[in-house]
Amino acid sequence: MLPKVNRLWHPQDFKSVYTRGVHRKTSHLTLRALRCSPQAVKSQKTANQTTVRPTRIGISISQKVSKQAVIRNRIKRQIRAAFRQLLPKLSSGWDIVIVVKPTALECNSDKFLQELELLLVQAEVINGYSRGNIL
Repeated sequence: MLPKVNRLWHPQDFKSVYTRGVHRKTSHLTLRALRCSPQAVKSQKTANQTTVRPTRIGISISQKVSKQAVIRNRIKRQIRAAFRQLLPKLSSGWDIVIVVKPTALECNSDKFLQELELLLVQAEVINGYSRGNIL
């Protein structure tokens, strides 16, 4: 399971990522990412400081992928496990939504990890990579 600070929960957050975020596609997954602005934090000891919110991740999988909830939940667990491995590499301040396509039924955990890493590099969410540098 992802840490609570790294989860995207609210429907309005999903909606803002869908409407204003960039999107990248592979054969099994679609990534939508939105860079969030730093938030002002008031502290008693210091003046106003801006902090960057941690990256939050949401997964969207419809019944078009599979009618069986067991299969949809298994795919979500595999994607979360891949994100746990990639979390230290991610830049802060992003809201990310992964949309699973029906072709994802044929994927395994390693394939999800490869595709997520490719999508994150293309969207410039992974630290140290810029446009054109693919792993």
